Amino acid sequence: MAVIRPFKAIRPVEKVAHLVASVPYDVVNKEEAANLAKGNPISFLRVTRSEIELKANVNPYSQEVYEKAKENFERLKREAPLVQDTTAHFYLYRLTMGNQTQIGIAATFSVDDYENNIIKKHEKTRKEKEDDRTNHILATNAQTGPVFLTYHGVEAVNNAIKEVIERNEPLYDFRSNDGIQHTIWLIPSDYDDLIIYEIGKVKNLYIADGHHRAASAWRTRETKKHNNVRHTGEEEYNFFLGVLFPAEQLKILPYNRVVHDLNNFSVDEFLTEVKKNFIVKETELKSPAEKQTICMYVQNKWYLLTPNENVKLTESIAENLDVSILQNYLLEPVLGIKDPRTDKRIDFIGGIRGTEELESLVNNGKVAAAFSMYPVSIDDLINISNMGEIMPPKSTWFEPKLRDGLLIHSIV
Repeated sequence: MAVIRPFKAIRPVEKVAHLVASVPYDVVNKEEAANLAKGNPISFLRVTRSEIELKANVNPYSQEVYEKAKENFERLKREAPLVQDTTAHFYLYRLTMGNQTQIGIAATFSVDDYENNIIKKHEKTRKEKEDDRTNHILATNAQTGPVFLTYHGVEAVNNAIKEVIERNEPLYDFRSNDGIQHTIWLIPSDYDDLIIYEIGKVKNLYIADGHHRAASAWRTRETKKHNNVRHTGEEEYNFFLGVLFPAEQLKILPYNRVVHDLNNFSVDEFLTEVKKNFIVKETELKSPAEKQTICMYVQNKWYLLTPNENVKLTESIAENLDVSILQNYLLEPVLGIKDPRTDKRIDFIGGIRGTEELESLVNNGKVAAAFSMYPVSIDDLINISNMGEIMPPKSTWFEPKLRDGLLIHSIV
């Protein structure tokens, strides 16, 4: 029931792949992106975060930014160079970080499947971020970074992947600056029918990461369809770039929280308020050891928070997540943070940065308190998606992350 298609990737020549490849556009701010691209004229951040080449005060959502992205994309095609495969292929993308290895199929997936909920979601999207990536896709006529998808692995596909790796040399094999090994193979066309047939039998695929990219692909399709009087449904804009990984290989890290103030409470008053819904104990733990516990760092001390009898669990999987319990029983009632998507008093710190980052932010006075979370499981993610429920924002942090610029999908 799920559609998967090979595509003609635009990609860097092998000798510069490590220079072109960049972290996803949404995991770095402008300053971090500029530092990563410094001294590297063919970094793909110059396409995905093109504002780094414009004036400091430029609106990152202005038309000027998208025009610069298009200009830089065309320049990289010439100068890197980037080349386009002449026939459509599937690709393998292997990520290795320490002992963690995951291997996915890079392909294009149906916008109709996204619309019809064959490809399931677990997060809401924000309009301004959708607008941004939609404008970026329309300006460049390309999907420059993949959606991270998952499914319950299929034995026949897993066996085919092993064969491809054993029998073929990779297109790229390099270690990025953060120590992650990125290896990509072109899958021989002999395997196309097997992949299409076996994935086609799968009932559902799931967005693990990249909800805004997928939503923007849908919005781009709607725009292109409206403007194309000869629309057939087979145009490249009807499909979006993704990498599909077996769920069994994935690891989710926590997505931690920091708050900028204590809502006019002193530390003692704040702890008193927290105790209304949690058992609060000083601890040497910096990360929770089990579900339904939260570690909190405030004024140079770690505390273990365990929900008390006032915290009511429900039949909803999403409402029982630790991030939901924190939001519903502490962030909103105590700190007045009603909508973590829009409230400027809260920030989110990916688990890859560790608890040292949380301590540093509090100790340096940049934030007032930090919350170290227990990670959501991949089973919770799939079950929540199947139930049609929505996770709170920033509930999951997937690591290692795919790189932008290695496999690009042209929509013309």
